[in-house]
Parts: sequence; structure tokens; C-alpha cells
Amino acid sequence: MSTRTLEQVESQFETFQILNEEGEVVNEAAMPELSDEQLQELMRRMVYTRIWDQRAISLNRQGRLGFYAPVAGQEASMLGSQFALEKKDWILPGYRDIPQIVFHGLPLHQAFLWSRGHFAGGQIPDELNIMIPQIIIGAQIIQTAGVALGLKRKETNTVAITYTGDGGASQGDFYEGMNFAGAYKAPAIFIVQNNRFAISVPVEKQSAAKTIAQKAVAAGIEGIQVDGMDVLAVYAATKDARTRALAGEGPTLIETLTYRYGPHTMAGDDPTRYRSSDLDDEWTKKDPLVRFRKFLEGKNLWNEEKENEVVDQAKADIKEAIKEADAAPKQKVTDLIGFMFEDLPSNLREQMEEYTAKESK
Repeated sequence: MSTRTLEQVESQFETFQILNEEGEVVNEAAMPELSDEQLQELMRRMVYTRIWDQRAISLNRQGRLGFYAPVAGQEASMLGSQFALEKKDWILPGYRDIPQIVFHGLPLHQAFLWSRGHFAGGQIPDELNIMIPQIIIGAQIIQTAGVALGLKRKETNTVAITYTGDGGASQGDFYEGMNFAGAYKAPAIFIVQNNRFAISVPVEKQSAAKTIAQKAVAAGIEGIQVDGMDVLAVYAATKDARTRALAGEGPTLIETLTYRYGPHTMAGDDPTRYRSSDLDDEWTKKDPLVRFRKFLEGKNLWNEEKENEVVDQAKADIKEAIKEADAAPKQKVTDLIGFMFEDLPSNLREQMEEYTAKESK
């Protein structure tokens, strides 16, 4: 490919935006058809998630929560996309994508149990079309291709959506999953939340491509780069991708340009070692909550009283969910052995007998 051809491809992937940093509409034609109540619900979910994130970080530091990947800064990307789905759609999340599956129906206390590594956290209710969060980077991309193909074969009129970060776009599973889904026009939506640093490596050092969205070209599928701090743009792009998928037009790759304000996870990551304070300040000005709040206030749909009500509700819900998680039965080794197989092989039968005797003392 010549340099000129490459430049032509890259020039096609301009960032899609509806609201600018001041909450002003800059793309009226792309405004999604959402009622006042739906706009308020989007804001409610983002405020709720920001409070939940703050509380989860505090609980982690107290030793009351296990693995946790902060989400502040990525609320628009996460919740705007989930809001565009139907309840019957399937979500295959990564380990940071807990808000999406909670708002899709997973009880909050189960999300806390999953974070603690408790088996009950992975016991998804039958009526919920979600998978447990994937820890292996990018593995959910291939799984989503398979789920989407199954949905197509069963003619369910539903889609499968998955999420990964910019680091996940460097994995082989990312390319294989998109290629497979594209070849069979599976109803899949692949969202890459480009927060610029994966665990610690700048996106510019992960790939020579100017955008992640352009990687869709090689798979023969649609690709779009979206302002991931603009909840309306994320919603509109996901809604369009879903409509196209159900029309038999195949999958879409959505790159959301976003930023995580906290560390990669609470397991010892220090973002000050690879991010500058100037860059942090630059992205703080793009805060998705501030932007959408300004937009809603301009339409007289949001005020301090409404926000405080959401904050109070979030705190109360979290307190109750933690209480419920604390009341879950303590895990036993026999529980873990028993969940592995319907009929235990001989070595596990021996271990089951051994630990049953120990636990009965």
C-alpha cells in the first residue's frame, strides 16, 4: 500500500461527536431521538456509576473488595453504548465493564462478589444475557464472534456486544474475532475503549495505525471513531451499529476515545509513572459528566437537587449491596471442586473426600 493510499484510508476516520466540551450541540443532524426522561436516565446512570466507582476504590483500600478496575472517565463510553441495547442483547464484558452488566440487570451485590472472587458472583441469572467478565485480554472478542454467529443462525433478532481497551486491540484474538464475524456477517458490535495507555504503554507505541477504528478495514467491516467522553455520540454510534447488524449488514468496530482518571487497576498500578499531570488536566476538562450536565442544565432537565438525589441513592444501594455480599456463605474448597464437573473424575473424588472430612471438623 502506498503512503498516499494509507493516508486516504486514515482520513476517513474523523472523530464522531455530538456534544463539545461545553455541552453544546455541534452535530444537530446526528442527535439521537431520546425523550427528556431518557436523557435524564443517562445522566442518572453516569452520576450513579461515578459514586459507585469512588466507593469501590475506598472499599478496595479497606480490604473489603477484591480485584477492581476503576471506571471514572469512561462512563459515557460504557453507559452510552449499553443504553442503546435491548434487554435481549448479549453483553460479553471485560474486567472493567461491570457497570454495563449491572445496568443490563446483574444485581449489584453479585458484582461485588465477583470482585471478591466468590463463585456466586459468576452465577448469572438465567434470564440475563450476559457473560461473566473476561480477565484474559481480548479473549471476549472471539467469544463474541461465536455468540453473534449463534444468534444469527437461530434468527433471534439480537446482537452481541463486547468491550476491550486499546491494549486488547493489540491481541491476536482481536483480529481473529473481527475477521470471523465479518466473514459471516455476524450481528456483533466490537467496542474498543481507547483510554490511551492500556496498562501503561501509550497507544502510539502499541500500533503504527493512527486510529484503532481503521483496523476494521482489513476485516471488511464498518469502523468508526467516536468521542468517548460524549455520551450522546456513543449512544448514536452504537444504536446505528445495532440497526445495521440486525439488517444483516454485519459487525461494526467502534473506537471510543476516552480516558480513565484512576489507575489501570487497584493492584498497585501508579499512573503518574507514565502519564503527565498536564495530560490529566487536559482530559479532566473533557469529563463526560460535566459535559452532559451542562447540556441538560441548558434544557432545564438537570439541577443540583436531582444530582444529590442520585448520589444519596447510589450510596444507599452500595451500602445494602455490600451488606448482602458480606452475608454470602463463605466459600469452601468442596464448593469449588463440586462446580467443576457434573461427574467428578477419580482424582477430584479423592480430593472431595479429603476436604469434606476437613471441613466437617
